[in-house]
Amino acid sequence: MALAKRAARVLYFGRFQPFHLGHLMVLKWLLNHYDEVVILVGMASESHTWRNPFTAGERLWMIREVIDEENIDPRRVMTATLPTMEVHIGHAHYVVHSVPPTTVLATANTTIARAFEEAGLPVIKPPLFKRKTYRGEYIRRLMAEGRDEWRKLVPPAVARVIDEINGVERIMYIARRD
Repeated sequence: MALAKRAARVLYFGRFQPFHLGHLMVLKWLLNHYDEVVILVGMASESHTWRNPFTAGERLWMIREVIDEENIDPRRVMTATLPTMEVHIGHAHYVVHSVPPTTVLATANTTIARAFEEAGLPVIKPPLFKRKTYRGEYIRRLMAEGRDEWRKLVPPAVARVIDEINGVERIMYIARRD
């Protein structure tokens, strides 16, 4: 009996705070180039801070809703989380062995790229789509200022999840406190 060909699987690593249209465009780009995508939600043990206002579960929920809304085949996308860790080669090895086997890592973060390259995983930098606009920090700032323009920068499914969890109010509270 012959073994099935191993799928070309890419690891897409990010914080996704929140999952925005730039992330969606990268996901679609990756799906055009790889059989499967493992979305790794980083900083999973940190939430309710300015940099990481949403919980890992909320971010996984956002991603799942987007996959459904965009009619992306869920068999081609896996999600995983890992606790918050410093970025270095030892942790890169830990990550590689904590997710399904992957062919390559996709990241625009040069520090993460270096650690994974040193751990032996090839790295690609996916295209950045409207990076100045589709940026979590900018989207969170719009929310903190009570400006609804943030809704145009995230998939509708993400806006619904943020509304359901009172995410804007959470971010406004964090911004006032910090």
